[in-house]
Amino acid sequence: MSQRSKYELVMRLALERGFFMPSSEIYGDAPAGFWDYGPLGVSLKNRFIELWRRELVKRDDMLEIDGAQILSKSVFKASGHLESFVDPIAKCSKCRAIYRLDKLIEEKTGIHVPERASLEDMKKIIEEHGIRCGRCGGELTDFSHFNMMFRIGVGVAELDAYLRPETCQSIFIDFMRIYKTMRRKLPFAIAQVGKSFRNEISPRQGLLRMREFYQAEIEVFFNPKKANVFAKADPILDYKLRLQPIGEDSVKDISCRDALNSGLISSKLVAYYLALIQQFYEKAGIPREKIRLRELDEDERAFYAAEAWDLEVETSLGWIELVACNNRGEHDLGGHEKLSGQEMTVLDDGERVLPNVFELSMGIDRSLYCILENSLHLVNDRIVLKLPPYLAPIQAAVLPLLSREPFTDEAMSVYRSLKQDFDVVYDESGSIGRRYARYDEVGVPMDITIDHQTLEDKTVTIRFRDSTIQLRVRESDLRNFLRDHLKVG
Repeated sequence: MSQRSKYELVMRLALERGFFMPSSEIYGDAPAGFWDYGPLGVSLKNRFIELWRRELVKRDDMLEIDGAQILSKSVFKASGHLESFVDPIAKCSKCRAIYRLDKLIEEKTGIHVPERASLEDMKKIIEEHGIRCGRCGGELTDFSHFNMMFRIGVGVAELDAYLRPETCQSIFIDFMRIYKTMRRKLPFAIAQVGKSFRNEISPRQGLLRMREFYQAEIEVFFNPKKANVFAKADPILDYKLRLQPIGEDSVKDISCRDALNSGLISSKLVAYYLALIQQFYEKAGIPREKIRLRELDEDERAFYAAEAWDLEVETSLGWIELVACNNRGEHDLGGHEKLSGQEMTVLDDGERVLPNVFELSMGIDRSLYCILENSLHLVNDRIVLKLPPYLAPIQAAVLPLLSREPFTDEAMSVYRSLKQDFDVVYDESGSIGRRYARYDEVGVPMDITIDHQTLEDKTVTIRFRDSTIQLRVRESDLRNFLRDHLKVG
Protein backbone atom coordinates (compact mmCIF):
# COMPACT_ATOMS: atom_id res chain seq x y z
CA MET A 1 0.00 0.00 0.00
CA SER A 2 1.50 3.35 -1.04
CA GLN A 3 1.75 6.14 1.48
CA ARG A 4 -0.60 8.34 -0.53
CA SER A 5 -3.20 5.59 -0.78
CA LYS A 6 -3.19 5.24 3.01
CA TYR A 7 -4.26 8.87 3.35
CA GLU A 8 -6.98 8.24 0.78
CA LEU A 9 -8.12 5.11 2.67
CA VAL A 10 -8.45 7.09 5.89
CA MET A 11 -10.46 9.81 4.18
CA ARG A 12 -12.71 7.29 2.45
CA LEU A 13 -13.31 5.40 5.69
CA ALA A 14 -14.05 8.66 7.52
CA LEU A 15 -16.60 9.76 4.93
CA GLU A 16 -18.28 6.38 4.39
CA ARG A 17 -18.54 5.38 8.05
CA GLY A 18 -19.45 8.70 9.68
CA PHE A 19 -16.23 9.82 11.34
CA PHE A 20 -16.15 13.26 9.68
CA MET A 21 -17.33 15.06 6.54
CA PRO A 22 -17.06 18.52 4.91
CA SER A 23 -19.43 21.06 6.42
CA SER A 24 -22.25 22.32 4.19
CA GLU A 25 -21.19 19.81 1.53
CA ILE A 26 -24.61 19.83 -0.18
CA TYR A 27 -23.96 23.44 -1.29
CA GLY A 28 -21.59 24.52 -4.03
CA ASP A 29 -20.57 27.71 -2.21
CA ALA A 30 -19.44 25.91 0.98
CA PRO A 31 -16.14 27.44 2.15
CA ALA A 32 -13.18 25.12 2.59
CA GLY A 33 -11.62 24.39 5.97
CA PHE A 34 -14.78 23.55 7.92
CA TRP A 35 -15.59 19.95 8.87
CA ASP A 36 -18.39 18.23 10.77
CA TYR A 37 -17.89 15.21 13.02
CA GLY A 38 -20.30 12.34 12.51
CA PRO A 39 -21.44 9.95 15.28
CA LEU A 40 -18.28 7.80 15.26
CA GLY A 41 -16.07 10.89 15.03
CA VAL A 42 -17.77 12.55 18.00
CA SER A 43 -17.31 9.41 20.08
CA LEU A 44 -13.63 9.09 19.10
CA LYS A 45 -13.00 12.78 19.83
CA ASN A 46 -14.71 12.56 23.22
CA ARG A 47 -12.67 9.51 24.19
CA PHE A 48 -9.47 11.25 23.10
CA ILE A 49 -10.35 14.25 25.28
CA GLU A 50 -11.17 11.91 28.19
CA LEU A 51 -7.71 10.38 27.77
CA TRP A 52 -6.17 13.88 27.70
CA ARG A 53 -7.96 14.76 30.94
CA ARG A 54 -6.93 11.50 32.59
CA GLU A 55 -3.28 11.35 31.50
CA LEU A 56 -2.45 15.06 31.66
CA VAL A 57 -4.98 17.23 33.49
CA LYS A 58 -5.81 14.88 36.37
CA ARG A 59 -2.41 13.20 36.53
CA ASP A 60 -0.72 16.58 37.02
CA ASP A 61 -3.44 18.08 39.24
CA MET A 62 -4.17 20.83 36.72
CA LEU A 63 -7.11 23.22 36.82
CA GLU A 64 -9.48 23.36 33.84
CA ILE A 65 -11.48 26.32 32.57
CA ASP A 66 -13.85 26.99 29.67
CA GLY A 67 -13.33 30.50 28.30
CA ALA A 68 -15.29 32.62 25.83
CA GLN A 69 -14.61 32.18 22.11
CA ILE A 70 -15.04 35.91 21.36
CA LEU A 71 -12.52 38.21 23.01
CA SER A 72 -11.90 41.95 22.91
CA LYS A 73 -9.47 43.64 20.57
CA SER A 74 -7.34 44.64 23.57
CA VAL A 75 -6.61 40.99 24.38
CA PHE A 76 -4.95 40.48 21.01
CA LYS A 77 -3.21 43.84 21.08
CA ALA A 78 -1.57 42.81 24.35
CA SER A 79 -0.77 39.30 23.11
CA GLY A 80 0.84 40.54 19.89
CA HIS A 81 -1.59 38.77 17.57
CA LEU A 82 -2.85 41.95 15.89
CA GLU A 83 0.69 42.70 14.76
CA SER A 84 2.34 39.30 14.39
CA PHE A 85 -0.30 36.64 13.72
CA VAL A 86 0.13 36.82 9.96
CA ASP A 87 0.86 34.64 6.93
CA PRO A 88 2.79 35.77 3.83
CA ILE A 89 0.72 35.91 0.64
CA ALA A 90 0.96 36.92 -3.02
CA LYS A 91 -1.57 37.31 -5.83
CA CYS A 92 -1.47 36.22 -9.44
CA SER A 93 -1.25 39.27 -11.71
CA LYS A 94 -3.64 37.65 -14.22
CA CYS A 95 -6.30 35.51 -12.49
CA ARG A 96 -5.87 37.08 -9.02
CA ALA A 97 -5.52 33.71 -7.32
CA ILE A 98 -4.03 34.05 -3.83
CA TYR A 99 -1.19 31.89 -2.54
CA ARG A 100 0.39 31.40 0.86
CA LEU A 101 4.05 31.93 0.01
CA ASP A 102 5.85 29.69 2.49
CA LYS A 103 3.67 26.67 1.64
CA LEU A 104 3.88 27.38 -2.10
CA ILE A 105 7.68 27.51 -1.96
CA GLU A 106 7.87 24.25 0.00
CA GLU A 107 5.54 22.49 -2.45
CA LYS A 108 7.42 23.67 -5.54
CA THR A 109 11.03 23.48 -4.33
CA GLY A 110 11.18 21.46 -1.10
CA ILE A 111 12.81 24.46 0.60
CA HIS A 112 11.64 24.93 4.19
CA VAL A 113 10.76 28.57 4.82
CA PRO A 114 11.50 29.69 8.42
CA GLU A 115 8.67 31.17 10.51
CA ARG A 116 10.29 34.60 10.55
CA ALA A 117 11.49 34.78 6.94
CA SER A 118 10.90 38.20 5.37
CA LEU A 119 8.73 38.90 2.35
CA GLU A 120 11.88 39.94 0.49
CA ASP A 121 13.52 36.58 1.21
CA MET A 122 10.48 34.71 -0.11
CA LYS A 123 10.16 36.97 -3.15
CA LYS A 124 13.79 36.22 -3.99
CA ILE A 125 13.17 32.44 -3.83
CA ILE A 126 10.08 32.84 -6.03
CA GLU A 127 12.10 34.71 -8.65
CA GLU A 128 15.14 32.39 -8.51
CA HIS A 129 13.01 29.27 -9.06
CA GLY A 130 10.61 30.80 -11.55
CA ILE A 131 7.54 29.96 -9.47
CA ARG A 132 4.34 31.17 -11.11
CA CYS A 133 0.59 30.80 -10.69
CA GLY A 134 -0.44 27.16 -10.77
CA ARG A 135 -3.75 27.98 -12.45
CA CYS A 136 -2.82 30.27 -15.34
CA GLY A 137 0.95 30.64 -15.24
CA GLY A 138 0.73 34.32 -14.38
CA GLU A 139 3.40 36.21 -12.46
CA LEU A 140 3.05 36.49 -8.67
CA THR A 141 2.72 40.01 -7.34
CA ASP A 142 1.29 42.05 -4.42
CA PHE A 143 3.46 40.41 -1.75
CA SER A 144 2.01 41.17 1.68
CA HIS A 145 1.08 39.82 5.12
CA PHE A 146 -2.44 38.60 5.90
CA ASN A 147 -3.74 38.57 9.49
CA MET A 148 -5.49 35.24 10.09
CA MET A 149 -7.87 36.30 12.84
CA PHE A 150 -11.63 36.49 12.25
CA ARG A 151 -12.79 40.00 13.15
CA ILE A 152 -16.42 40.47 14.24
CA GLY A 153 -18.54 43.41 15.36
CA VAL A 154 -20.26 43.01 18.74
CA GLY A 155 -23.63 44.62 19.42
CA VAL A 156 -25.37 47.47 17.62
CA ALA A 157 -22.24 49.58 17.91
CA GLU A 158 -20.24 46.72 16.37
CA LEU A 159 -17.38 47.00 18.84
CA ASP A 160 -14.18 45.39 17.55
CA ALA A 161 -13.68 41.85 18.78
CA TYR A 162 -12.18 38.65 17.42
CA LEU A 163 -12.84 34.94 17.43
CA ARG A 164 -9.94 33.49 19.37
CA PRO A 165 -7.12 32.07 17.20
CA GLU A 166 -5.93 29.99 20.17
CA THR A 167 -7.65 28.93 23.37
CA CYS A 168 -4.87 30.00 25.72
CA GLN A 169 -5.56 33.75 25.94
CA SER A 170 -8.54 33.12 28.25
CA ILE A 171 -6.16 31.30 30.57
CA PHE A 172 -3.82 34.28 30.71
CA ILE A 173 -6.47 36.95 31.26
CA ASP A 174 -8.20 34.79 33.89
CA PHE A 175 -4.93 33.83 35.59
CA MET A 176 -5.04 36.20 38.56
CA ARG A 177 -8.64 35.39 39.52
CA ILE A 178 -7.98 31.65 39.25
CA TYR A 179 -4.78 32.00 41.26
CA LYS A 180 -6.63 33.76 44.06
CA THR A 181 -9.85 31.74 44.12
CA MET A 182 -8.22 28.32 43.82
CA ARG A 183 -5.41 29.17 46.31
CA ARG A 184 -2.64 27.63 44.24
CA LYS A 185 1.12 28.12 44.52
CA LEU A 186 3.67 28.16 41.72
CA PRO A 187 4.20 26.04 39.75
CA PHE A 188 0.74 24.98 38.62
CA ALA A 189 -1.06 24.47 35.33
CA ILE A 190 -4.36 25.61 33.83
CA ALA A 191 -5.89 23.66 30.95
CA GLN A 192 -8.62 24.31 28.43
CA VAL A 193 -10.19 22.42 25.55
CA GLY A 194 -12.35 24.10 22.93
CA LYS A 195 -12.59 25.62 19.49
CA SER A 196 -10.25 28.12 17.88
CA PHE A 197 -10.59 29.97 14.60
CA ARG A 198 -7.98 30.93 12.02
CA ASN A 199 -8.73 32.37 8.60
CA GLU A 200 -6.34 30.04 6.81
CA ILE A 201 -5.45 31.09 3.27
CA SER A 202 -5.46 27.59 1.82
CA PRO A 203 -6.99 24.99 4.16
CA ARG A 204 -6.35 21.46 2.92
CA GLN A 205 -5.99 17.78 3.70
CA GLY A 206 -9.10 17.29 5.79
CA LEU A 207 -8.49 17.71 9.51
CA LEU A 208 -4.86 18.77 9.12
CA ARG A 209 -5.41 22.43 8.25
CA MET A 210 -8.78 23.90 9.16
CA ARG A 211 -10.34 27.30 9.78
CA GLU A 212 -12.39 26.11 12.77
CA PHE A 213 -10.70 23.48 14.91
CA TYR A 214 -10.38 21.99 18.38
CA GLN A 215 -7.43 22.67 20.64
CA ALA A 216 -6.43 21.30 24.02
CA GLU A 217 -4.01 23.72 25.63
CA ILE A 218 -2.10 23.56 28.88
CA GLU A 219 -0.30 26.58 30.34
CA VAL A 220 2.14 25.90 33.17
CA PHE A 221 2.88 28.93 35.37
CA PHE A 222 6.25 28.84 37.15
CA ASN A 223 8.99 30.85 38.76
CA PRO A 224 11.87 30.81 36.22
CA LYS A 225 14.41 30.78 39.05
CA LYS A 226 12.98 27.45 40.24
CA ALA A 227 12.50 25.63 36.93
CA ASN A 228 15.18 23.13 38.00
CA VAL A 229 13.77 22.74 41.50
CA PHE A 230 10.97 20.48 40.36
CA ALA A 231 10.54 17.31 42.38
CA LYS A 232 7.73 15.97 40.18
CA ALA A 233 10.31 15.37 37.45
CA ASP A 234 12.39 12.93 39.50
CA PRO A 235 10.32 9.77 38.68
CA ILE A 236 10.60 10.39 34.92
CA LEU A 237 14.31 11.22 34.69
CA ASP A 238 15.15 7.80 33.22
CA TYR A 239 12.32 7.97 30.67
CA LYS A 240 13.69 8.29 27.13
CA LEU A 241 12.57 11.19 24.97
CA ARG A 242 12.64 11.13 21.18
CA LEU A 243 14.52 14.40 20.64
CA GLN A 244 15.69 16.00 17.42
CA PRO A 245 17.78 19.00 18.49
CA ILE A 246 18.56 21.96 16.23
CA GLY A 247 21.03 20.99 13.52
CA GLU A 248 20.49 17.23 13.90
CA ASP A 249 19.12 15.15 11.01
CA SER A 250 18.06 12.19 13.13
CA VAL A 251 16.22 11.52 16.37
CA LYS A 252 18.06 10.84 19.63
CA ASP A 253 16.58 8.34 22.07
CA ILE A 254 17.85 10.00 25.21
CA SER A 255 16.77 9.94 28.84
CA CYS A 256 15.45 13.09 30.46
CA ARG A 257 18.43 12.94 32.84
CA ASP A 258 20.99 12.83 30.02
CA ALA A 259 19.15 15.50 28.03
CA LEU A 260 19.33 17.79 31.06
CA ASN A 261 22.96 17.03 31.84
CA SER A 262 24.00 17.68 28.23
CA GLY A 263 22.06 20.93 28.01
CA LEU A 264 19.63 19.75 25.32
CA ILE A 265 16.71 20.68 27.57
CA SER A 266 16.71 23.87 29.62
CA SER A 267 15.16 22.63 32.88
CA LYS A 268 13.60 19.77 34.80
CA LEU A 269 10.21 21.42 34.42
CA VAL A 270 10.48 21.39 30.61
CA ALA A 271 11.78 17.79 30.63
CA TYR A 272 8.83 16.68 32.76
CA TYR A 273 6.18 18.15 30.47
CA LEU A 274 7.90 16.92 27.30
CA ALA A 275 7.90 13.43 28.82
CA LEU A 276 4.24 13.76 29.81
CA ILE A 277 3.12 14.71 26.29
CA GLN A 278 5.20 12.01 24.59
CA GLN A 279 3.81 9.36 26.96
CA PHE A 280 0.31 10.60 26.19
CA TYR A 281 0.66 9.97 22.46
CA GLU A 282 2.15 6.54 23.04
CA LYS A 283 -1.00 5.69 25.02
CA ALA A 284 -3.12 7.20 22.25
CA GLY A 285 -1.84 4.51 19.90
CA ILE A 286 0.99 6.27 18.07
CA PRO A 287 4.03 3.96 17.75
CA ARG A 288 7.00 5.35 19.65
CA GLU A 289 9.26 5.23 16.60
CA LYS A 290 6.87 7.54 14.73
CA ILE A 291 7.09 10.28 17.37
CA ARG A 292 9.71 13.00 17.58
CA LEU A 293 10.17 16.18 19.59
CA ARG A 294 11.83 18.55 17.14
CA GLU A 295 13.55 21.64 18.51
CA LEU A 296 12.81 24.84 16.61
CA ASP A 297 15.51 27.41 15.92
CA GLU A 298 14.98 31.14 16.35
CA ASP A 299 13.64 31.63 12.81
CA GLU A 300 11.02 28.86 13.20
CA ARG A 301 9.60 29.69 16.61
CA ALA A 302 6.35 31.53 17.14
CA PHE A 303 6.84 35.23 17.84
CA TYR A 304 6.23 34.74 21.58
CA ALA A 305 8.48 31.68 22.13
CA ALA A 306 11.89 31.80 23.79
CA GLU A 307 12.29 28.00 23.54
CA ALA A 308 10.22 25.64 21.42
CA TRP A 309 9.79 21.93 20.72
CA ASP A 310 7.20 20.54 18.32
CA LEU A 311 5.83 17.06 18.97
CA GLU A 312 5.48 15.62 15.48
CA VAL A 313 4.15 12.31 14.17
CA GLU A 314 5.24 10.61 10.97
CA THR A 315 2.37 9.95 8.54
CA SER A 316 1.86 9.16 4.87
CA LEU A 317 1.93 12.93 4.30
CA GLY A 318 5.21 13.44 6.15
CA TRP A 319 5.83 14.67 9.68
CA ILE A 320 2.76 16.41 11.14
CA GLU A 321 3.01 18.82 14.09
CA LEU A 322 0.51 17.86 16.79
CA VAL A 323 1.69 19.80 19.85
CA ALA A 324 3.60 23.06 20.14
CA CYS A 325 5.65 22.96 23.34
CA ASN A 326 6.67 26.58 23.91
CA ASN A 327 8.46 28.44 26.67
CA ARG A 328 6.52 31.71 26.39
CA GLY A 329 8.51 33.41 29.16
CA GLU A 330 6.90 36.60 30.51
CA HIS A 331 5.35 37.47 27.14
CA ASP A 332 1.71 36.82 27.98
CA LEU A 333 1.25 37.91 31.57
CA GLY A 334 3.68 40.78 31.02
CA GLY A 335 1.80 41.99 27.94
CA HIS A 336 -1.61 41.85 29.62
CA GLU A 337 -0.27 43.52 32.76
CA LYS A 338 1.17 46.39 30.72
CA LEU A 339 -1.92 47.08 28.60
CA SER A 340 -4.64 46.41 31.19
CA GLY A 341 -2.92 48.02 34.14
CA GLN A 342 -3.86 44.99 36.24
CA GLU A 343 -1.06 43.46 38.29
CA MET A 344 -0.07 39.92 37.29
CA THR A 345 2.73 39.31 39.78
CA VAL A 346 2.31 36.83 42.63
CA LEU A 347 4.12 35.98 45.83
CA ASP A 348 6.34 32.91 45.69
CA ASP A 349 8.07 32.14 49.00
CA GLY A 350 7.96 35.82 49.91
CA GLU A 351 9.30 37.01 46.55
CA ARG A 352 7.18 39.00 44.10
CA VAL A 353 7.30 37.11 40.76
CA LEU A 354 5.82 37.60 37.29
CA PRO A 355 5.21 33.94 36.37
CA ASN A 356 6.72 32.50 33.21
CA VAL A 357 4.66 30.12 31.08
CA PHE A 358 5.46 26.76 29.49
CA GLU A 359 2.81 25.65 27.06
CA LEU A 360 1.56 22.38 25.56
CA SER A 361 -0.73 23.47 22.71
CA MET A 362 -2.38 20.44 21.09
CA GLY A 363 -4.32 20.22 17.85
CA ILE A 364 -7.09 17.70 18.51
CA ASP A 365 -8.39 17.26 14.96
CA ARG A 366 -5.00 16.52 13.43
CA SER A 367 -4.23 14.24 16.36
CA LEU A 368 -7.34 12.22 15.53
CA TYR A 369 -6.27 11.97 11.89
CA CYS A 370 -2.84 10.65 12.92
CA ILE A 371 -4.41 8.12 15.29
CA LEU A 372 -6.75 6.90 12.54
CA GLU A 373 -3.93 6.57 10.01
CA ASN A 374 -1.62 4.74 12.39
CA SER A 375 -4.46 2.42 13.46
CA LEU A 376 -5.55 1.54 9.92
CA HIS A 377 -4.31 -1.84 8.64
CA LEU A 378 -5.17 -3.95 5.63
CA VAL A 379 -5.74 -7.61 6.57
CA ASN A 380 -6.57 -9.86 3.60
CA ASP A 381 -7.55 -6.75 1.62
CA ARG A 382 -10.02 -5.52 4.21
CA ILE A 383 -9.62 -2.61 6.62
CA VAL A 384 -9.09 -3.33 10.30
CA LEU A 385 -8.92 -0.22 12.48
CA LYS A 386 -6.73 -1.26 15.41
CA LEU A 387 -7.56 1.58 17.79
CA PRO A 388 -6.61 1.24 21.46
CA PRO A 389 -9.74 -0.26 23.07
CA TYR A 390 -10.25 2.76 25.34
CA LEU A 391 -10.42 5.08 22.29
CA ALA A 392 -12.82 2.93 20.25
CA PRO A 393 -16.02 4.84 19.32
CA ILE A 394 -18.03 1.62 19.75
CA GLN A 395 -16.79 -0.56 22.60
CA ALA A 396 -18.51 -3.81 21.67
CA ALA A 397 -20.97 -5.21 19.15
CA VAL A 398 -23.68 -7.63 20.32
CA LEU A 399 -24.44 -10.09 17.52
CA PRO A 400 -26.97 -12.93 17.43
CA LEU A 401 -25.51 -15.79 15.39
CA LEU A 402 -28.81 -16.11 13.51
CA SER A 403 -31.35 -13.34 12.91
CA ARG A 404 -34.28 -15.22 14.44
CA GLU A 405 -35.65 -16.13 17.84
CA PRO A 406 -34.51 -17.21 20.37
CA PHE A 407 -31.03 -15.85 19.35
CA THR A 408 -32.32 -12.32 18.79
CA ASP A 409 -34.22 -12.23 22.08
CA GLU A 410 -31.19 -13.33 24.06
CA ALA A 411 -28.88 -10.95 22.17
CA MET A 412 -31.22 -8.03 22.79
CA SER A 413 -31.30 -8.89 26.49
CA VAL A 414 -27.49 -8.82 26.62
CA TYR A 415 -27.41 -5.54 24.67
CA ARG A 416 -29.89 -3.87 27.04
CA SER A 417 -27.92 -5.01 30.09
CA LEU A 418 -24.73 -3.40 28.75
CA LYS A 419 -25.83 -0.22 27.01
CA GLN A 420 -26.25 1.81 30.21
CA ASP A 421 -22.55 1.47 31.03
CA PHE A 422 -20.89 0.97 27.63
CA ASP A 423 -21.17 2.19 24.05
CA VAL A 424 -22.44 -0.98 22.44
CA VAL A 425 -24.43 -1.72 19.28
CA TYR A 426 -26.85 -4.49 18.37
CA ASP A 427 -26.74 -5.91 14.83
CA GLU A 428 -28.54 -8.90 13.32
CA SER A 429 -28.16 -7.93 9.64
CA GLY A 430 -26.08 -10.16 7.32
CA SER A 431 -23.85 -13.17 7.90
CA ILE A 432 -21.82 -13.31 11.09
CA GLY A 433 -18.57 -13.05 9.10
CA ARG A 434 -19.77 -9.93 7.32
CA ARG A 435 -20.77 -8.37 10.64
CA TYR A 436 -17.35 -9.13 12.13
CA ALA A 437 -15.71 -7.37 9.16
CA ARG A 438 -18.11 -4.43 9.47
CA TYR A 439 -17.12 -3.72 13.06
CA ASP A 440 -13.41 -4.45 12.56
CA GLU A 441 -13.45 -1.66 10.00
CA VAL A 442 -14.58 0.98 12.51
CA GLY A 443 -12.34 -0.19 15.34
CA VAL A 444 -14.73 -2.13 17.61
CA PRO A 445 -12.31 -4.04 19.88
CA MET A 446 -14.56 -7.05 20.53
CA ASP A 447 -17.72 -8.76 19.31
CA ILE A 448 -20.13 -10.57 21.62
CA THR A 449 -21.84 -13.41 19.77
CA ILE A 450 -24.97 -15.13 21.06
CA ASP A 451 -24.87 -18.68 19.65
CA HIS A 452 -26.30 -22.13 20.27
CA GLN A 453 -24.24 -22.69 23.41
CA THR A 454 -25.51 -19.39 24.86
CA LEU A 455 -29.00 -20.82 24.85
CA GLU A 456 -27.76 -23.82 26.82
CA ASP A 457 -25.46 -22.36 29.46
CA LYS A 458 -25.66 -18.53 29.31
CA THR A 459 -22.11 -18.12 28.01
CA VAL A 460 -21.29 -15.96 24.97
CA THR A 461 -18.46 -15.99 22.44
CA ILE A 462 -16.07 -13.04 22.68
CA ARG A 463 -14.12 -12.40 19.47
CA PHE A 464 -11.19 -9.98 19.63
CA ARG A 465 -10.67 -7.62 16.70
CA ASP A 466 -6.85 -7.68 16.44
CA SER A 467 -6.13 -11.38 17.02
CA THR A 468 -9.53 -12.87 16.00
CA ILE A 469 -9.08 -15.16 19.03
CA GLN A 470 -12.38 -16.31 20.51
CA LEU A 471 -13.22 -17.30 24.07
CA ARG A 472 -16.30 -17.91 26.14
CA VAL A 473 -17.50 -15.68 28.98
CA ARG A 474 -20.55 -15.99 31.20
CA GLU A 475 -23.22 -13.36 30.59
CA SER A 476 -23.13 -12.43 34.26
CA ASP A 477 -19.38 -11.64 33.96
CA LEU A 478 -19.63 -9.50 30.82
CA ARG A 479 -19.74 -6.12 32.54
CA ASN A 480 -16.53 -6.70 34.50
CA PHE A 481 -14.89 -8.34 31.49
CA LEU A 482 -15.54 -5.30 29.28
CA ARG A 483 -14.50 -2.89 31.98
CA ASP A 484 -11.14 -4.65 32.44
CA HIS A 485 -10.48 -4.88 28.71
CA LEU A 486 -11.26 -1.21 28.12
CA LYS A 487 -8.98 0.11 30.88
CA VAL A 488 -6.15 2.48 30.00
CA GLY A 489 -2.93 0.58 30.54
